[in-house]
Amino acid sequence: MSNVPPTPSGLRGAVDLSSLVDRAQRPAGPTAPGAGGAPAGAAPAGGVPAGAEGAADLTVPSLVLDVTDQTFQDVLQLSTIVPVIVDIWAEWCGPCKQLSPILEQLTAEYDGRVLLAKVDADTNPQLVQAFQAQSIPTVAALIGGRPLGLFVGALPEAQVRDVYEQVLAAAEQNGVSGRVAVDGAAPVDAGDQGEPEPEPLPPHHQAAYDAIEQGDYATAIQEYKTAIAQDPHDQMAVAGLAQVSLLDRLQGHTADEIRSAAAAGPSDVAAQTAVADLDISGGHVDDAFGRLLDLVPTVFGADREALRVRLVEYFELIGSDDPRVVAARRRLASALY
Repeated sequence: MSNVPPTPSGLRGAVDLSSLVDRAQRPAGPTAPGAGGAPAGAAPAGGVPAGAEGAADLTVPSLVLDVTDQTFQDVLQLSTIVPVIVDIWAEWCGPCKQLSPILEQLTAEYDGRVLLAKVDADTNPQLVQAFQAQSIPTVAALIGGRPLGLFVGALPEAQVRDVYEQVLAAAEQNGVSGRVAVDGAAPVDAGDQGEPEPEPLPPHHQAAYDAIEQGDYATAIQEYKTAIAQDPHDQMAVAGLAQVSLLDRLQGHTADEIRSAAAAGPSDVAAQTAVADLDISGGHVDDAFGRLLDLVPTVFGADREALRVRLVEYFELIGSDDPRVVAARRRLASALY
């Protein structure tokens, strides 16, 4: 995947979703939307619905759908009516929190011509693997049941809007130009101003987000460090610093390069922390924790401290209340003391 907007020629073969497609095409009785079967009125996977233009082809519970490994078949079938944007995110991911509101806003603006499917990377490993999401946020599309890689990371609204336009153009060229309506939704008043604007971010947080948008991780790191120096209890800044530090470490390295180095040096702390970074960025939290915790008892001095510091950074990223963090923190304390 790349930051290059899609073209129709890139539609086929972007990622391998064969196992999930196979599951979606198994015979099933009629079910309600979101219950694991086809949404009411959806066309069979791979087909183009009749009456794709004009009135809505079907109703859906929402234009923004929370999708799991188990309910993904619904999305495949919906994508034969309208293109579906797939947002692979995680609660602990700073750039995800910046990008997701943009995706949701744009999806609402297109008023039923496109859907947004949100996939929690922490709880849906099959979809993470199927979309080859090596870091998050990862954004893809489904058109007529076929996947299309879009971009990785947070982009400005103007660029995301361009991506939506190109997805719609690709969908139309592939015969997917229907429309959906939200079940029970009242007509939108042209004068309705919608939701109130969110509270502005603190200055150093906003500066950090702006720097991340530009790929300037060094500046973002400095902005978060300044925020922490001003308020050591600023947990958002602590988590943001951990996130952007992770992005900075991964920048300029390929997944193959990182994994090859780790395979060649199973006791190399630098190589193992690098591949743990890769695991964390892709939502494979248990893998990252396990890799480093297994290594802690085997090393001493500076190497052990490096592992401790990296694990504590991950704990800040994921959140202290997460059960995986609680278990990993307990195991780390046992190994150290």
